[in-house]
Amino acid sequence: MSIYTFKTKLKTALCLGLPNLVRAIIYRLGVKTGINPVRRIQGKLPVGDFFNPLELPILSLPEPKNWRNSAKLFSYWPYQLSNEIPKWNSNPLTGAPVKSCNKEWWQIPDFDPDVGDIKQIWELSRLDWVLAFAQSARTGNVASLIKLNSWLADWCTSNPPYKGPNWKCGQEASIRVMHLAMATKILGQVKSTTPALLDLIKLHLQRIEPTIQYAVAQDNNHGTSEAAALFIGGSWLEANGISEGSKWKKMGVKWLENRSARLIGKDGSFSQYSLNYHRVMLDTFCMVEIWRKELSLPLFSKHWYVKAKAASEWLRALINPTNGDGPNLGANDGARLLPLSDTNYRDYRPSVQLAMVLFTQSLAYSTDGDWNVPLKWLEISLPSAAAAKPQSTLFDDGGFAILRNEQAMALLRYPRFKFRPSQADALHIDLWVENQNVLRDAGTYTYNTDKKWLAYFPGTISHNTVQFDDRDQMPRLSRFLFGNWLKTNFLEPLQTKHDQVTFAAGYTDSKKAKHHRAIILKKTSLQITDNVEGFSKKAVLRWRLTPGSWELQGNSVTNGEHELEVFSSAPIARVELVTGWESRYYLEKTEAPVLEVEIHQPGTLTSEYRWIR
Repeated sequence: MSIYTFKTKLKTALCLGLPNLVRAIIYRLGVKTGINPVRRIQGKLPVGDFFNPLELPILSLPEPKNWRNSAKLFSYWPYQLSNEIPKWNSNPLTGAPVKSCNKEWWQIPDFDPDVGDIKQIWELSRLDWVLAFAQSARTGNVASLIKLNSWLADWCTSNPPYKGPNWKCGQEASIRVMHLAMATKILGQVKSTTPALLDLIKLHLQRIEPTIQYAVAQDNNHGTSEAAALFIGGSWLEANGISEGSKWKKMGVKWLENRSARLIGKDGSFSQYSLNYHRVMLDTFCMVEIWRKELSLPLFSKHWYVKAKAASEWLRALINPTNGDGPNLGANDGARLLPLSDTNYRDYRPSVQLAMVLFTQSLAYSTDGDWNVPLKWLEISLPSAAAAKPQSTLFDDGGFAILRNEQAMALLRYPRFKFRPSQADALHIDLWVENQNVLRDAGTYTYNTDKKWLAYFPGTISHNTVQFDDRDQMPRLSRFLFGNWLKTNFLEPLQTKHDQVTFAAGYTDSKKAKHHRAIILKKTSLQITDNVEGFSKKAVLRWRLTPGSWELQGNSVTNGEHELEVFSSAPIARVELVTGWESRYYLEKTEAPVLEVEIHQPGTLTSEYRWIR
């Protein structure tokens, strides 16, 4: 290991925080040596039905289509249902079985090349189908309730307590608790829960409790999810006469307050710098608040609600109100925690509407639509007040500048890394014209693939920014970790003058390369000025375009309606329209056109993206 690499790792370790490092080390040593009590927990299979016959009035809401005859795994990949119950310990996309499903969960490796991405094993065991079957039963379909009980019984038999891959992750266990809780609410059985379901919840909380410190050490949605499960599950047990639940409820409240205070900035930015993980966190907080109200439990602190409100506004600010889509920003594992509507995975409006109603007492979308379906299922009243229309906004805690006019929205991502970045996306720009994402982020694709794709999607090459000397903006230290976190050292305020919105930011990386970017959003164009210097051999500016028929004409590309032109103060060594890749859904990737402009000397690159009104 070189001195440079050693210093980079040491510096990064300090950025991650000594308390987190200590928590992670203690956890790993505790599991390995058997000191951690998670190695000693035991439990018995629940006996009996998990849900009672429906006693509530039938709801006149549309029966969900998902999980009726087929499902979409990761909200994308078709999965045909048959009369057979799924094989819980096999990869549903390939059929490959897990050979170690009878081992204790801590004996199973994180990455098994014979099975593939373990997230594919976990997908069916997140119990999305529990929600769908409960919704179907509430519309009067008795067969769905029978199916719900039989599938749950088979899941328990196939996944005996703490054996096999589906017990391996505390967050996965937590998602099951939340889904079971919301299904129980839909069926009106929260305070009359069957002994079998209470036993199943207890099994899960016993698994989550000993590893909560490790979840907290991640400074991400693992901590929020596991805290939520402890609160929901603990209070659920307590409400049904199981006193042990009080301990877990108090632990959940403690960590929910702690995670809110630490991971959510004053402006609502979340620690993972990701649109979809922000939704995961916000859906989690929504379920927590729904459950608190269901059991008439005390309010959380005022500070908790301030953060939840800010996080709701953050997500609303980035979402296109016409189609519910948003920038393909940051890491994305295909998670969608509260799928109570048949809307597309990339439609964030149901989550935005639910969070805004719960935490701001206002409507993000004042007309009726599919975004109101989750509120109807959960029997949450709609307020009369409507939230003000989103404006140009600076979320400086997280490093996001949103520039808006009547037709367009531009997002500039700049480095404010209090927490570990998952992508080398400094000064990336996303541009939306009406409801079309015309300058795009490549996304994530998958967490378990060959080195080529693990380097490509999180790397600088897959973003609308400048890459120096064919390297990432930050050195990659491991699968999920970059070193030498960038810091913004140049900033001009967000300003609106007449019909223009302007903003600028810049950084100097660990190799002394500098990139300053200024943007001007006009009525029918976006102008970007990039000042670059300090690189050794070359700088490559990339613009990732919407798929379509683009033609390169000199230093510009056009598809007939939109045009992108680039000028440079330094000699241009190469202008090329190349084929890149993008991933809009987990495990899915498609080709995308990318304009590359290369220079070999310091200079100023000026790009102008124009559209026809």
